[in-house]
Amino acid sequence: MKQADRRPRLGIQGPTVSWLDPWAEEPSAAIMRTGTGSIVPAQDPTPSPREFMEAIKELGADFYVHHAIPGLESHAELLRDAEAHGLDVCLGNEYGNINGPHAEGTNRFDVPDAAVLEAASSGRLMGLLYDEPEHLQINASQYRKDGYYPHWGATDGLTLERSEQAVADAAAARTAHVRRLLEERGLEAGGATLVTEHVFPVMFHVYARAGMDLCPKIMKESFQPLQLSTALGAAKQYGRKLWICADLWGPDAGPWFTRTSGFPGHSPEEYASALRMGYWMGPSHLFAENVDALLQYGQGRWARKGQEQGQSQGQEQGRAFRKTEFGEVWEEFARKYVPENPLPWGHLDAEPDIAFIHADDSNYGQNERLYGNRELTAGEEGASVFHVWQLLSHGRIPAHGSCLHIPGYAFPRHKLKADYPPESFPLVSGVPLPEAERVHPLFQPMNNVLVYDEKVRADRLGRPKLIIVAGTRIAEETLAAVRRCADDGATVVIASWLVPEAWRTSGRLGAGFWLATDDFLRDDRVRETLRPFNGSGDCWRQRFGGGEVRMYPGDSAGFTLEFEIVK
Repeated sequence: MKQADRRPRLGIQGPTVSWLDPWAEEPSAAIMRTGTGSIVPAQDPTPSPREFMEAIKELGADFYVHHAIPGLESHAELLRDAEAHGLDVCLGNEYGNINGPHAEGTNRFDVPDAAVLEAASSGRLMGLLYDEPEHLQINASQYRKDGYYPHWGATDGLTLERSEQAVADAAAARTAHVRRLLEERGLEAGGATLVTEHVFPVMFHVYARAGMDLCPKIMKESFQPLQLSTALGAAKQYGRKLWICADLWGPDAGPWFTRTSGFPGHSPEEYASALRMGYWMGPSHLFAENVDALLQYGQGRWARKGQEQGQSQGQEQGRAFRKTEFGEVWEEFARKYVPENPLPWGHLDAEPDIAFIHADDSNYGQNERLYGNRELTAGEEGASVFHVWQLLSHGRIPAHGSCLHIPGYAFPRHKLKADYPPESFPLVSGVPLPEAERVHPLFQPMNNVLVYDEKVRADRLGRPKLIIVAGTRIAEETLAAVRRCADDGATVVIASWLVPEAWRTSGRLGAGFWLATDDFLRDDRVRETLRPFNGSGDCWRQRFGGGEVRMYPGDSAGFTLEFEIVK
């Protein structure tokens, strides 16, 4: 593949708190556009469709991620305008998840078949984005309050393995339905791939196995190396595309343009580093969530100077778009950084030096409702996954969870929400809270890790130097493959409860080394065994074939990154 072919497609997602839907202003004003539990008035006037599409195009986007409004089965005008501006469209289900209607027995909104067919027939449909389906399977009452309805259906009463399988089966059924729908009309089934967008670093492998393409959110409240190495490993194991969502919703607050508490919850400088970080992961697609943070639409100080004839009605009234500091960052990335830095690899070229194998119990530190099952709680065997992450990150990731939504973190955005009423937003210059109070750095050290699930086959493992196996279960075929890797020269550190009695003896094994442990954190042998493989505490490496990206903290706290590209 030529270098030019490696460039990801760049996109921008539609608004939630700024202006209303330019193609459906009245219907979008009548629904909840965020998960706050109430209808939030728009902050800006509504631009015309042409103005909005021109603004998206001016920012350097190839595609537009549209919030499908429940009850509207036709997007004909949107699709025509996208065609006129050379933009493709991805239809998202977030508004339907928040408002309904929901698929029977779930809290999930599926874009109606008629809308899918209309969009696919236009030639502009590139995917169906499922917003945080891992979150809504575990935390089923996040939006829907009339009962407990997990995203892919109930799992109460099932074992952990059967709960996982029920979720995988339901997601696979939806994937198959959309493929059949298009094939029966003679349309390209790949034109409407289902994309699973995750805030939590769980269920990537489950949804990949079900046929969905993967979309980790970066920034947000994530530990970046953990989130991305998990998504990369799942895409590699199951041969799926990797989308990346650069999500400016987050925990922090500061002296930057602020639409509402937590949005943006990251600084412009962090955003610039995060976009580059996401780019060097070799994704097939990369998009910004949401456009509200990038642009403001209004009058007076926001209006462009020297407006020309042929303006739309909004422009005739003195209204126009203005790029915020975040919009400037995005435009520089899309129009300058990407063209000047050709991407020499894709995400499927990722090769691990350290392979981390564990079953996904859907636990990010909440320790309950595993796969939405209210009868399941996490135990010590599952917690071993968090213990491994602490070791791999030189202690920078906590040993009791895999994101910031765990005990021990106080979010500055909560102070912003308490001190500023909704009608005071947007804040043009934000609030200058002390930098020392910010909690979300981009950097934690990691030395070229990929995460595979407990079903990974030998041909997908590659040739890692170190294999770590933790968690609650492992398939017999995978365990045998790991044993052969040790015999062939790899170092393996594995939870003793996952192996037969005869394999609990540690020491040399063929050309490699085998260490079975009862406790990853308290067993000093584990730290000693990992030390030669674990890299330095000031670098995060990710290797893709013969090249790699090395990331270093760009400031004392690691809120920004410096990049070294080795080709």
